[in-house]
Amino acid sequence: MSQTITPKPAPSNPQAERIVISVDAMGSDKGPAAIVAGCSHSAKKNKDIFFLLHGRKSELEPLVARKKNLRGRCTIVDAEGIVSMEDKPSQVMRSGKSTSMWSALESVRNKEATVCVSCGNTGALMALSVIRLRKIPGVYRPAIAVLWPSRNPQGFNVMLDAGADIRADERDLLQYALMGASYARNGLHLARPRVGLLNVGTEEFKGRAEIQAANELIAENADAANFEYVGFVEGSDLPGTKCDVIVTDGFTGNIALKTGEGTASLIRDLLREAFNYTPLSRLAALLAFTSLKRLSSRIDPRKVNGGIFLGLNGTVVKSHGSADATGVSAAVKLAFQLAQSGFNEKLAARISAATMLASEAGTEHIKNSEEEANS
Repeated sequence: MSQTITPKPAPSNPQAERIVISVDAMGSDKGPAAIVAGCSHSAKKNKDIFFLLHGRKSELEPLVARKKNLRGRCTIVDAEGIVSMEDKPSQVMRSGKSTSMWSALESVRNKEATVCVSCGNTGALMALSVIRLRKIPGVYRPAIAVLWPSRNPQGFNVMLDAGADIRADERDLLQYALMGASYARNGLHLARPRVGLLNVGTEEFKGRAEIQAANELIAENADAANFEYVGFVEGSDLPGTKCDVIVTDGFTGNIALKTGEGTASLIRDLLREAFNYTPLSRLAALLAFTSLKRLSSRIDPRKVNGGIFLGLNGTVVKSHGSADATGVSAAVKLAFQLAQSGFNEKLAARISAATMLASEAGTEHIKNSEEEANS
């Protein structure tokens, strides 16, 4: 995959500054060792990163001590509690103050760190993020935006929502379009992003009622929000060139994301099996080693690990729960580049203006619908 997958530092602020990243070190399916190893990889590559590692000090200290890249580059914040993947968000909100996830978010809230990174329970992380960091005024539902490898010149498309909320009505989908366009404009440096609405077909009569209503709303507000609306898109357009931003609800988006990751993994396994089949095929693999390595990197989901929570007063990067050291390092790289570019501040300013537009548009649409129903 392309090496530049996230916003670049603004050219007007060339001086390097130390970026503090708050990491939930206990949320991974693979345990804190994978988190610490990923942080160590990032620290080796980037001297401007400093970490606040939140978790059980008794477990983290020995792991950190074995990583020379982290010497003098991290502080352990003791937090005994762990949010498991089985914990309900409501339960965590009531009794999660002692957890590493809560502690990591609190560091961002208190301005001790710029970005929070967690591999933990997505529902709990979103719920705590909304409570501790609060939504940007005017945002109905925050969304998770992910970068999807594509054939577009920038190498990636933005897809949201990738699982923050399984429900989304027409106002939510309009707001996702506005936030996604802002992310593409600031993160991928696209002056006028193309936005598509994911549906079961491109025909105008297809889709649920809220999809039909969202289609009208987005089309009506595209020019005012400075993006091009291409209408309905299908699953095959996710890696395509038809649009730069794909808007959908969190239920559909999360399934699409996991399906894409599974397919990429299957392709890698089938290629490995095919090139190991005979001595001649192994020789062919040796001759094509460089190209195969490039392909493997291009379809490796770990290299673009990390979804961004949009619509909050703070930056949160959600890494996959099963991420290994490579995946964690990719999420940390994303967090660093977002922090260094001042991305959240820029996005908040754009969203504040955009969500006012969304609110006005939604109110007007409801009013028009009521008038049509009463006529």
